[in-house]
Amino acid sequence: QVHLVESGGGSVQAGGSLRLSCAASRVPYSRKFMAWFRQAPEKEREGVAVINIVGNTAYVAEAVSGRFTISQDNKKTTVYLQMASLKPEDTAMYYCAASSTPFGTWRMALLPGEYSYWGQGTQVTVSS
Repeated sequence: QVHLVESGGGSVQAGGSLRLSCAASRVPYSRKFMAWFRQAPEKEREGVAVINIVGNTAYVAEAVSGRFTISQDNKKTTVYLQMASLKPEDTAMYYCAASSTPFGTWRMALLPGEYSYWGQGTQVTVSS
C-alpha cells in the first residue's frame, strides 16, 4: 500500500510563500507521475502541478503558472510544491497523488480521476 504524507501547509497573508512536501513510501516501482491537487470548499478537485518522476519533467497549471513550482528530491521519494505570491483564491486543501499511468499529455496528468494513490491533504489558507 502506497503511503503519501503531505506537510507544510499553514496560514499566510496574501503575497506570502509556502513550501509543501509530499513524502512517499512503499511506492511501486512502476510509479511514474506525482502531482499536487487542491480542493476548496464546494469546488471540484483541480490539478495544480505534476512531475514525471522518471524524466524529471514537470508542468504547472495555468492558474498558478509563474507562482508555483513542483520539484523532487534526488532520491525521488519526496515531491515539493513551492508556492509564492499566494492569493486568497489559493486557499484550499492540497493533496499529493501518485500514478503508474504513462500519461501522454500534461492535461491527462492533471486529472484527479487518473490517480490511484492519495495523501491525507494539508490545508493552505491565504488571508487578504
